[in-house]
This record gives sequence, structure tokens and C-alpha cells, in this order.
Amino acid sequence: DLPAFAEAIGGWLDQRENWRPNVLKFSRNLLDDLQPRAITRDLEWGVPLHDDRRLFEFLILEGAQAGLSWETILNKRENYRKAFSDFDPAKVAKFNDKKVALLMQNAGIIRNHLKINSAISNAKAFLHVQREFGSFDKYVWSFVNGKPIIRKRGQPVLARTEISDALSKDLVKRGFRFVGSTIMYAFMQAVGMVNDHNLDCFRHKLVNRES
Repeated sequence: DLPAFAEAIGGWLDQRENWRPNVLKFSRNLLDDLQPRAITRDLEWGVPLHDDRRLFEFLILEGAQAGLSWETILNKRENYRKAFSDFDPAKVAKFNDKKVALLMQNAGIIRNHLKINSAISNAKAFLHVQREFGSFDKYVWSFVNGKPIIRKRGQPVLARTEISDALSKDLVKRGFRFVGSTIMYAFMQAVGMVNDHNLDCFRHKLVNRES
């Protein structure tokens, strides 16, 4: 528990009054920086995900992240959740020009016109996939035959694969944007279609059990 760890540091420093303010400030700043990544990596990243709204969320966030750091997007995640109707694709698909103009003034998200418009067009394409396959989950997981790909010992972590190439190509054909192969491989990692946790990471076996 990271916050508890910070408090433990503070307690240990109680008798060292000259050290405590600066060190505790440093520890809290460090936690503020690491916590979004730690929570996402240890509780979400790589865990098989089958909820359509959550899959839509990661699709939007991965597209928004293109050309930026993942930390930037994580720090804006709650703002995205509010701005994009809690990632409800049916609602996002109805966003109009007036809504786009408001989003372009929202400093809490990435104010990129192409990315905002792609989120809307992707929501429409997402709904079409749901109608065709019954769920986006059923569609996207079919690319790995419904079972996560487990990275074996000694294998490098890749930026793209033939599967992400195929997924990207099919999504583009269906009208999705900001779904290049590299973006889609990152999506596959995030939603557990690929387990790329290091084998010595405590999450590797836990995620496998959840698969």
C-alpha cells in the first residue's frame, strides 16, 4: 500500500525533525507521480477485460495517447471519463459540432481536433461492431481465439505483431481511426489479450489465473 508506506516513512522521521519535512514532501511527490501508473499496471494492465464499455475506454485512451506518454493520459483519465460521458459509446456517437467545440476548450483532455473527432467516429463504428457481432468483446477477442497470448521467457516485448497488424487493418476497414498496429498492440496488452508482464513480476502468474 503506497500511501501507508509514505506514512511509515513519516513516522520513522518523527524523531528526525530536521529531515522529516523535506523527505516526506519528496516521498509524497514521488507517490503522486507513481500512483496512477502503479494502480493501472498492478490492478488493470494485462487483466483480461470483457466489458464493452471498458474496452471502448481503452480504445479511446490508447488513441489519445498516440505521440504522447502514457503518464500524460493516465493523469487526464478522470477528465476523459467526464468529458466523454463515462465512455458510453452510444452517447459519444451523438456528439455534435457544438460538443466538439466545447471539448476543444477543455484543458483536462488532449485538445487535438483529429483525436476528438476520431473518438466520435470510433464510437459510431464501435456500435456497428456491436450490432454485427453481438458485442465488441466477442469481435476483438476473436483475434486471439478468445484466449490471452502469454509471452514466454526470453521473448522480447514487441511493439506490434501480425495479430495487431490484422486487427488494425480490420478496424480501419470498419471506419475506426487512430488504430495503427502499434496502438492496437498497446490496447491488446492493456485489456489482457496479451500478457506481457515480466515472468518474474508478481502480476504475471496472477493475471494468468484470471485468464
